[in-house]
Amino acid sequence: QVHLVESGGGLVQAGDSLRLSCTGSGPTFRPRSMGWFRQVPGKDREFVAHINVLEKTYYGDFVKGRFTISRDYAKNTVYLQMNNLKPEDTAVYYCAVSIGSRYNDPDAYDDWGQGTQVTVSS
Repeated sequence: QVHLVESGGGLVQAGDSLRLSCTGSGPTFRPRSMGWFRQVPGKDREFVAHINVLEKTYYGDFVKGRFTISRDYAKNTVYLQMNNLKPEDTAVYYCAVSIGSRYNDPDAYDDWGQGTQVTVSS
């Protein structure tokens, strides 16, 4: 069983930065490829970023260099540094464990965290 906990969300102004954290625990937790997704009410989950065990990274098209995913193996934590935030980045951000090869498909992930709300005001 794997337990993921996201943190770091909040209310910020456009142009500000936030760093989200996703910490894993549980008897079966081990380093795996991980991903961040986001979701707004009424819409599907949108791929944000992915990092594999070799720290190769992938990003959603909308990121355009503003976000950086990283990981700290010693802390069992994956981070999402978000810079130059825009109002359209407002969403609940989720992390999950990758169980498939399609890094941008939420169906290829499992063990989702509870999410952390990010709200960006204009």
